[in-house]
Amino acid sequence: MNKFSAVILAAGQGKRMNSEICKVMHKISGKPLAKWVKDKLDDAGCEKEVMVIGHKKEQVKEFFGDSVLYSEQKEMLGTGHAVMMTKPHFEGENTTVMVLCGDAPLISEKLIRSVVDFHKKSGASATVVSAKIDNPFGYGRVITDDNGALLKIVEQKDATEDEKKVNEVNSGMYCFESKDLFGALSKITNDNAQGEYYLTDTISVLKGEGKKVFAFSAENSSEILGVNNRVDLANAQKIKHGEIIEKHLINGVTIIDPSTTYIDDETVIESDTVIYPNTNIKGNSHIGHFCEIGPNSVITNTKIGDNVTFLSSVANEASVGDECSVGPFAYLRPKANVGKHVKIGDFVEVKNSNIDEGTKVSHLTYIGDSDVGKNINFGCGTITVNYDGKNKFRTVIEDNAFIGCNTNLVAPVKVKKNAFVAAGSTITDDVDENALAIARSRQTIKKNWHKKEK
Repeated sequence: MNKFSAVILAAGQGKRMNSEICKVMHKISGKPLAKWVKDKLDDAGCEKEVMVIGHKKEQVKEFFGDSVLYSEQKEMLGTGHAVMMTKPHFEGENTTVMVLCGDAPLISEKLIRSVVDFHKKSGASATVVSAKIDNPFGYGRVITDDNGALLKIVEQKDATEDEKKVNEVNSGMYCFESKDLFGALSKITNDNAQGEYYLTDTISVLKGEGKKVFAFSAENSSEILGVNNRVDLANAQKIKHGEIIEKHLINGVTIIDPSTTYIDDETVIESDTVIYPNTNIKGNSHIGHFCEIGPNSVITNTKIGDNVTFLSSVANEASVGDECSVGPFAYLRPKANVGKHVKIGDFVEVKNSNIDEGTKVSHLTYIGDSDVGKNINFGCGTITVNYDGKNKFRTVIEDNAFIGCNTNLVAPVKVKKNAFVAAGSTITDDVDENALAIARSRQTIKKNWHKKEK
């Protein structure tokens, strides 16, 4: 494996995003733009990653933590200036450095490996990553000789008519030998209309010194696309969405309507599961084999076992065991842990609770802060009353209990094994094993009440 380091440019303000969020922290398929770049570098075996930060740097550092090194660009003086800021991280080294844009999330591990491999084998001081596109207007043109050696990069406004016809463009990504890179950066100037230091100027410096400079053309031009506004963000999302859907289809997942199904990159779905339309599976979710998911479901950071039916429901940071049925219109909130062979029916909400196998919660029930055993039946309209306005308390219901309809279980309270709670009861004291608890007023009938009211 070829060893290399990388610089990720992530300091730009991104004014065209019209956002309070740092541009490289905008997400596609569940991950910030810059995280896509970092992940592909990791996959390609990058040894050291230096991220150049500036505008809204706190957002970037909060997300990436110590997973990368940082250099701060305090003044926005161009791409060359941004890379200059990373020099302390490469002092005394002679290594290959790939420079990537933090707002170009579609680059692949394969392209990174190919560029580094080509760069090393060619003996180049610098390699410019290029691509051929149908409409090159606005891009810097990459002019090469017949051997692929780079002659120059010419901007649209400076190009001749013949040069404007060239459809090979500069991606803004490069590979350098570190000593050549920082040597060339020390010689560029900001004597231009923008008053900035351009990284592209290093190419002219290196060529003037007689060093080898090549272009490497990416096979898939979409990999070089950058995100500068919300339109670009939507286009990048569309491309990444298609890649993720295709991956799951190839892996044996049936997706009824790919156009209305959204799956984040970190989600895992096992084979022979069927995903119905209008389903969104987000974050670090894991769906097992032979499941039916959706339609109209949202699943976030949730683990679902095998042979589960999850119909028109929402789960967030929850877990569902094998052979369960969830929904329609159920809501599994954080720390809802549902065991095997459990039924969570319509309009049931579960929060911070453990429900053991074989239990049925068929409809119109709230279970919060509870530990629920095996083979329990919940009648319609049951509530675990867990909050007194200041503190939350837990309810414990042991194996084989039966909870009648319209029951309130006022925590802290325990219903022990094989106990029964009569319909319409409000339970405030523990219920012993095998007992029947009735907590309601005796029915009173007042005859001729209607006549008296008149």
